[in-house]
Amino acid sequence: MKTDFDIANRYVCLPAVFRSDFNNFAPIATNQAWSLFFTAGRNDLLLGSNPELGQLFNNLLKAIVVSFIVGVFIFRSF
Repeated sequence: MKTDFDIANRYVCLPAVFRSDFNNFAPIATNQAWSLFFTAGRNDLLLGSNPELGQLFNNLLKAIVVSFIVGVFIFRSF
């Protein structure tokens, strides 16, 4: 059986940030950063190019941190 799927074996297990065609030290968008986080560095285009999704994850992270800090101050024992 012959297939036309030709991918170099050295790129299969290599994280996206170490590939030569990643982004040449350009700043990455929030979607790229969250995609790299969720896929453990394997795929930087998982979430697409919609910037609102990256902002949603940033705002969720900020809300979790702020609510934790407020909860510590409210529920700490004196």
